[in-house]
Amino acid sequence: MAFEPIENYGVIGNMESIALVGMNGSIDFFCYPDFDSPTVFAALLDDQRGGRFEIRPQIGDMRVRQLYFPDTNILLTRFLSEEGVAELTDYMPVQKNAGQPNQIVRMVSVIRGNVTFKMSCQPRFNYAASDHELQSSDRCATFFPAHKSCPPMSLYSTVAIDRRSQDISAEFSLQAGESATFVLGGLRAEGEQLEMALLRQRFLETAQFWKTWVSKSNYKGRWGEMVLRSALVLKLLISRKHGSLIAAATFSLPESIGGVRNWDYRFTWLRDAAFTLHALIRLGFLDETEAFFDWVKGRLGEDAPRGPLQVMYGVDGRQTLDEISLDHLCGYENSRPVRIGNAAYQQLQLDVYGEMMNSLYLANKYGHGISHAEWQEVRRVREWLRHNWRRPDEGIWEVRGGPREFLHSRVMCWVAFDRALRLAYKRSLSGPLDVWQRTRDEIYNDIFTNFWNEELKSFVQAKGTKDLDASALLMPMVGFINPVDPMWLSTMRAIEKDLIEDTLVRRYRVERTHVDGLPGTEGSFTACSFCYVECLARAGELEKAQLLFEKLLGYANHVGLYSEELGADGRHLGNFPQAFTHLALISAATYLDRALSGTKNEVWREI
Repeated sequence: MAFEPIENYGVIGNMESIALVGMNGSIDFFCYPDFDSPTVFAALLDDQRGGRFEIRPQIGDMRVRQLYFPDTNILLTRFLSEEGVAELTDYMPVQKNAGQPNQIVRMVSVIRGNVTFKMSCQPRFNYAASDHELQSSDRCATFFPAHKSCPPMSLYSTVAIDRRSQDISAEFSLQAGESATFVLGGLRAEGEQLEMALLRQRFLETAQFWKTWVSKSNYKGRWGEMVLRSALVLKLLISRKHGSLIAAATFSLPESIGGVRNWDYRFTWLRDAAFTLHALIRLGFLDETEAFFDWVKGRLGEDAPRGPLQVMYGVDGRQTLDEISLDHLCGYENSRPVRIGNAAYQQLQLDVYGEMMNSLYLANKYGHGISHAEWQEVRRVREWLRHNWRRPDEGIWEVRGGPREFLHSRVMCWVAFDRALRLAYKRSLSGPLDVWQRTRDEIYNDIFTNFWNEELKSFVQAKGTKDLDASALLMPMVGFINPVDPMWLSTMRAIEKDLIEDTLVRRYRVERTHVDGLPGTEGSFTACSFCYVECLARAGELEKAQLLFEKLLGYANHVGLYSEELGADGRHLGNFPQAFTHLALISAATYLDRALSGTKNEVWREI
């Protein structure tokens, strides 16, 4: 089988793990039992060795449609031909109590005709590096991985199954009105049968969970379907157990086909999580803010080697995320190396201090007030930053070409002190506010002095360079500069000329700056495209912003999902689905919608 395009997948999950379901009826990526656990299926990264769970009707001239049940993360794949019509429903039950074994439920049914199906379940545990033993009966198979980190799994079926070496297969026929169900997940109690009544109940409970959650949204704007789909994606990426957020469901999907820019995104970046909170707050989802704030509390007292905070953590808060290459896997379309872990956790990225402080500020604004002990930790972190904000770092893009003094890092250091001051004044909290204010103003003046290039009439990527960077688009969005300030408008024009094609925005000129220390190229960065739209809207260019935003919506896949980047040919690249892209969509949509409706903000910045 050939590799499916990245955009040919829908996703299902239960806020503990996520599976990618192709339009061909194959689950080609699934980590078990958690987001960052080893894979069980990884055909997406190696078509021959990775393993898959496939259910496919045996009908000719078949057309396929894939869609979500409205307001849920339950996926329906419909196969249509003159011979018959069949539907495959995939979901992961949202259990009432966290900690119960994760399960994938796959139910295939026939709407018209008599259809034969072939099912193949080929698990390849521990990133396809470990063998397993198999015990099977007529309707049940249990896989026992040799690697101790991988728990056993069982496949339960309502039709007869066959053993093929260490895999399970089945061939069966269904007439109109008939269905077959397969459940893959944790072991059941000995002798427990697969009861259809229980499965129907779980389906209804799972559908009701997602619909109830979506109903809390206060968004009534123009792009409701896409905005709420993005919210549902973000919810899938938030850990139910820990309250943290993973950046994407996958690892090592390439930023360019055949290239080496292949990273593991199944971890919690403080940056992505903070921006996600802001996006969900805009839609009225506040429970996630409280859960993330609880997770953050555990990080404030866990100093990292390069400063009080790390760039990223494991979903459970662990600090060590060693980067390893899986040389036995060929990679998506032979894009090597295939990496798990992420060495960027050891980098210094000063912008995370601003994003963390902004998330704490928002959590206090919309949730419970900060405690005395937590505020003392905030003060301690601010004191460290006061002495370190001038340091070169690896920046928002996690470059591997050596540290520099990056504009975005400097701006977010300003945010760190600005939000600390605002929170202190709003909550009447104690602290060296005069010192913080002097530091904030010193950073502010440093940016205008050392990061403005008079020749380009633009803010530049790093001190002493003439390179542009799309991360500058966040400057008006975090309140550093007025979105109609002439210096900002001139910067935006320079970025448009150098980094933007129509509505597609590059992060920076890879081939010219060599800032990331890596060979090859990358695609346009879709989150930056949505940031550009929001900057246009904030600058009052509403017609242009709306046109480009709606064109961007056309780059979503068939079920409204986005990966990290878009290639020159419009194909999706990078890990999928990407939180940063979907939160940027929500941010742009909500701001643009209010601007088009003539809603006036009390201030020009939302803080």
